[in-house]
Amino acid sequence: MMEALLGSAFGEVAALLALAAAIGLAGHLLRQPLIVSFIAVGLVAGPSVLGVVRSNEQIDLLAHLGIAILLFLVGIKLDIKLVRSLGGVSVMTGLGQVVFTSVFGFLIGLALGLDAVSSLYVAVALTFSSTIIIVKLLSDKREIDSLHGQIALGFLIVQDLVVVLAMIVLAAIGIGSPRDDGLGLILRTVGAGLAFLLCVILFVRYAATPLTERLAGAPELLIVFAIAQAALFAAVGDAIGLGKEVGGLLAGISLASTPYRETIAARLAPLRDFLLLFFFIALGAALDLRLLGAHLLGALVFSLFVLIGNPLIVLVIMGAMGYRKRTGFLAGLTVAQISEFSLIFVAMGVSIGHVGADALGLVTMVGLVTIAVSTYMITYSHQLYRLVEPLLGPFERRHTPRETAVVPAGGRTSCDVVLFGLGRFGTAIAMRLRKQGVAVMGVDFNPLAVRRCREAGLDAVYGDATDPEFVAGLPLGAARWVVSTVPVHLTGVSQEDARLMILQAVRAAGFSGPIVLTSHGGADATLLRAHGASLVLEPFQDAADRAVEVLTGGAVFERTAETEIPQERG
Repeated sequence: MMEALLGSAFGEVAALLALAAAIGLAGHLLRQPLIVSFIAVGLVAGPSVLGVVRSNEQIDLLAHLGIAILLFLVGIKLDIKLVRSLGGVSVMTGLGQVVFTSVFGFLIGLALGLDAVSSLYVAVALTFSSTIIIVKLLSDKREIDSLHGQIALGFLIVQDLVVVLAMIVLAAIGIGSPRDDGLGLILRTVGAGLAFLLCVILFVRYAATPLTERLAGAPELLIVFAIAQAALFAAVGDAIGLGKEVGGLLAGISLASTPYRETIAARLAPLRDFLLLFFFIALGAALDLRLLGAHLLGALVFSLFVLIGNPLIVLVIMGAMGYRKRTGFLAGLTVAQISEFSLIFVAMGVSIGHVGADALGLVTMVGLVTIAVSTYMITYSHQLYRLVEPLLGPFERRHTPRETAVVPAGGRTSCDVVLFGLGRFGTAIAMRLRKQGVAVMGVDFNPLAVRRCREAGLDAVYGDATDPEFVAGLPLGAARWVVSTVPVHLTGVSQEDARLMILQAVRAAGFSGPIVLTSHGGADATLLRAHGASLVLEPFQDAADRAVEVLTGGAVFERTAETEIPQERG
């Protein structure tokens, strides 16, 4: 029966989906990050255990399409002004981490008894962080638009370019044609990349908006076009040597200025999550468990180096550039693992004959450990920060000019309402309160949301509402209310709930007035009140009550320019 089921690619995919659902459910019940469960699916389904994965080409195809769509969705939400402002820190941090990891990784390899060539390969492999895993984790936590998320994305792109360069050099050394020297291959790749970038610029300038406006008349066709754009650009990027990741990112950027980017992003999110399952299955299935036992001590040492050393150097560089220790710490955690490209890089060295299979086993073991551990580190980054925050003082300058000050541009040092969360719901509340003459100070961890609200005339500041140090600096003394529109889609209330962290931080800062929290599911409203919430807003229920009131003639509300929500702009 099982052999008959696995005799076709369709049956194999069906078995993998069933296995993913079972292991994913077990992981969910154990409160484990879903990525760890999906990698476990690949390990269990791979040749080392069940041997379910046989149609490698088909699974790789789905995995690569998922990667293209993931980076497309990242690119379509990029704010070009923010990218320009963060370019310096991204380059400095990305290159600084690469140099630090390469040099010290090489020295550690020599100290562990590896030969010079193997030490060099392993050290370079350790510099690569997994863009796919990090973007997925930050997206799930809704932190991809935060300051540390944007900085992390910037230096991950720098890392990806280093990966491209390393792969080109290695290919030129080992498998290039006799007439192709490494320099010629690099120059051709750079030239093709610049030509590709020019085409993207021309598309954005002349074709993106008119084309999407025409396609928007048929929403399904607009989505098909977006998928095609992501796949085509990823294929072009891969063909010219830049990689699918860079191509997919440029595809998203090419549509980021269109008025339909939010619609496209919302429609493609479920497809992204489905296809990325196959990426993690392919990643887990590629790990040969038989190679893992040869260098346990070396794998442990290198894993600790990646988990601690990489975040530390990012923290040092960002602190020196004027960022707060919290931002540097959260951004640094994103490089606490190695990438799937690390395995590919060392595997290329094995095929060329530079290193042996034991080096691949060593890097594979490091990959398993660092991916699993860093997933938890990123998932619980805020709790981890609270544990180590007393030790991070030396990594922050007395003044942090790179981050927005607590006092908004208008100079206001007091307000009637402090409102955390400047999404659509939070901004709508702020606009309506302002119309009523209530002074509101908005707080958000997304620099783009802060800038958008400031342009609309609202007092808004950048900051993390779960950071007690930041909250203590807000003008809570004169505030009459504290309102949080930050939702958490969890079953029940847990200590990791951002709403409880906000409540505790506000109370610790000495605020004794009423605190309003938000719930998108009525089940936990009672629990939030039991934890000290004065009022719990339920947007969907409240909107339904308001709609019934309007429809039955109980009230009429007229929208004006003063209550309209500022729209996002590409």
